[in-house]
Amino acid sequence: MNTMTGEERKRLIEEIMQLHAEGDISLGMAIRRLRLEVTGFDQETFARMCSMSTRALYQLETDKGNPTLSTVDSILRKFGLRMGLMKAIAPYTKPSPVATQPTSNGRAAATKSTGVSEAANAYETNRKAARTVSRGAKPKGAAGKSAATAKSKVIKRDDGSTA
Repeated sequence: MNTMTGEERKRLIEEIMQLHAEGDISLGMAIRRLRLEVTGFDQETFARMCSMSTRALYQLETDKGNPTLSTVDSILRKFGLRMGLMKAIAPYTKPSPVATQPTSNGRAAATKSTGVSEAANAYETNRKAARTVSRGAKPKGAAGKSAATAKSKVIKRDDGSTA
């Protein structure tokens, strides 16, 4: 067990709870931090203490498992916590999509603003790119034909002319 005072332990648990409540860390990450930073136990020891397999604890901590509510509750009780309902934190509201900014001639011009920081946009772009898996598929609209081999459809009119 880590050598930390009761007050330090309490502050650390509250910090982890707050991060989880705000959505900054997942339940699995919160449990992992509690295990490592509060108890200092390795997975095998902590799993045995919780009457579960090391694999089940690993899956829980990496958000890959599907634990029962009673399993999660029994783990949280080891830290003086329990599962329950809580009021959701108010969602983030984006600023108005149209903002005025001064131009070089001193007049205000309306510009479109996403209300999201560049870092958040970069994170979202990287996250989407990491999820995208290329299987060698052709781009949309190619419909199995390349532009060089695609044939035009000839339409004949009633009068015999073509379009």
